[in-house]
Amino acid sequence: MRLLGALLLALGVLSMTRPASAQMYDPRYPVCMHVYGELVGERMDCVFTSLDQCQASAVGMPATCLVNPYYAPRSARPHRPER
Repeated sequence: MRLLGALLLALGVLSMTRPASAQMYDPRYPVCMHVYGELVGERMDCVFTSLDQCQASAVGMPATCLVNPYYAPRSARPHRPER
């Protein structure tokens, strides 16, 4: 009986959880290409360093280039003064 109760409790907890969503935007790159269409599916490719680079890759595809709203440039190392 205890095993049945534990199983029902575990199933109840599992049914209340939501699946984790994958991050669509890679914060390492400033430009993303949104690819869409029935033949190629829909995806976000954030691997471009400029809009020109993205647009050159998007030629002939159902895609749009956009600025990555989650881009986080690497901070420069602070300069340590010499002694």
